[in-house]
Amino acid sequence: MRHDRPLVPAITAPPRWGMMQALDVPHGPASAMTTPVPVFSPPAATAELPPQVGKYRVLARLGEGATSEVFLARDAFRGGNVAIKRVRLGLLPDSRESHFQRRFFAAEAALVGQLNHPNVVQILDAVADDEAPYLVMEYVDGVTLRRFCRADALLPLDQIVEVGFKCAMALGYVYRQGVIHRDVKPANLLAVMDGDQVVDVKITDFGSAFNQASEATQVYRVGSLAYMSPEQLDGDTLDCRADIYSLAAVLYHLIAGRPPFDATRQAAIMHQIYNQDAVSLRTLREGVSQRLDELILQALAKDRERRPPDWEQFAAALAALVTDREVPRASLQHVLDSERFNLLRSLEFFLGFGDVELWEVVHRARWQRLPYGHAIYRKGQEGDDFHILAAGGVDVYRDGERVARLGMGDSVGEMAYLAPNPELRVHAADVLVCEAATTISFTPQTLAQLSISTRHLFDTAFIQVLVRRLHAAHEALMHPRRIL
Repeated sequence: MRHDRPLVPAITAPPRWGMMQALDVPHGPASAMTTPVPVFSPPAATAELPPQVGKYRVLARLGEGATSEVFLARDAFRGGNVAIKRVRLGLLPDSRESHFQRRFFAAEAALVGQLNHPNVVQILDAVADDEAPYLVMEYVDGVTLRRFCRADALLPLDQIVEVGFKCAMALGYVYRQGVIHRDVKPANLLAVMDGDQVVDVKITDFGSAFNQASEATQVYRVGSLAYMSPEQLDGDTLDCRADIYSLAAVLYHLIAGRPPFDATRQAAIMHQIYNQDAVSLRTLREGVSQRLDELILQALAKDRERRPPDWEQFAAALAALVTDREVPRASLQHVLDSERFNLLRSLEFFLGFGDVELWEVVHRARWQRLPYGHAIYRKGQEGDDFHILAAGGVDVYRDGERVARLGMGDSVGEMAYLAPNPELRVHAADVLVCEAATTISFTPQTLAQLSISTRHLFDTAFIQVLVRRLHAAHEALMHPRRIL
C-alpha cells in the first residue's frame, strides 16, 4: 500500500459540515517546528446557488469551505432530502490542492454503501465529475458539536458521556469494517437536537479515513492537530487506539470548554501533545468524578498501550459511568439510550441481534414502565402488539388460576401478534404485572419501520420462543410428575 505525504493546509470548516483538515509538520525540537503552513485563500464571495447538481435539485447552501461547498438537495428517486458535498468549481486541476482534494474525495467515494450504522452518516453516491466531483450523503438536520465546545455553551455531563458512548460504538463498527476515521473532531460530529437536548449523534466526513482493505494510494499523516495522537503525528502505523485518543480529546473539549492541548502556534501544540500531560478535568469543571477523569486521561495517554485496547472496552467503561451514577443527571432526565442499549444486550430474546439492529430497537420500540397490578392483557381482549420484559415480572392467569410467571427477557402477546387473522388475535388469558415492570413493545406498524434484517431477527427470536414453549408443554404432558 502506497502513501502520499502531503503538506496540506488547514481547510476552513463550513458551519454545519466539518471539512477535512490535514497537515504534515515536522516534529522534534521546538526550533525545528517553525515552518509556516500555507492557507488556502477563502472564496471571495458566495457563489450563486446552482439549480441542480447532477440529478439533484438544490434547495439551499448548508456551508462552504475553501475547496468544497455543501448543499441541501432533493432526491426525487428516494423521495427525501440529501446533502451534497461538491469540490468547489474553479479549483485549478493541476494544483497541489486539487491533487489532494481528489484523493480525499476518492477515500469517501470508496465507502459508498459500505457503512450502515445509525450513528454514521451514510454515503449514498459519489459522482467523479471531471470539473467538480461530488458526494451524496444522508441529510442530518442538526448542528456540529463545535457549538458546545465554548465555555458558555457546555452540555450536561450525562449528555457528553452519552455522546461518547454512541460515538465509541459507531467507530467500533467502522473499525470492524476495516476503516480508521483519522479526523474525529467536534466539527465532524453532528448532533440531532430536541430543544436543548442532544438526542442523537452522527459521525461524518470520511475524507481522511484510512481504509485497510484498499490497495489504492492513500494520503498519509492527516487529521486535525488539536485531536491527533502522538503516533498519528509521527506518521506511524495506526489502529483503533488513534481514534480512541481523538474521541477522548473531543470529550475533554466538550467537558472543559477547551481542548486538552492548546496554544497559538502549531509547534507549541505539538510539543504539548508529545511532552505534557493533559490537566485533570476535575480542576476545570465541577461535577467531574474521579472515574470519568481517569478514563478520559487514560484514553489520552501518550503511549497507546496504556489506552483502552479497543472500542468495546472504551464504550463499556463510558456506559458504566452512567450505570454506576458517576455522572450527575440533568433534572427530570429520562433513561439514556446507552442504558437501554446495554439492557437489550443482556436479554436472552436479543442474543442474536448485532449492534446496528439493537440501536434500531432502542429508537423504534415503545418503552413503558408498568406498576404492580397493571393488566397488560385481559382474556377476550383483541390485540396485535407484543411486549418483551426488560425488568420486573408478570403472572399469566387462565380462568382465575395462575398458570405461569414470566420475567426479564420473556415475551408476552406474541401469539396474538403472529396470528394470521383477527379471529385468532384474541387473548386467551389475563396477563398482570406482579413486580413493577419495564417492557419493550411493538405493533405490526412499528415493526414494519425496522430494516428487513432486523425483522428477520425478530422472526428467529419468536421461533425460538415458540419452540421452547412447545417443548415445555410437551414435557408437562409426558412427564407431569417431573414438572410438578
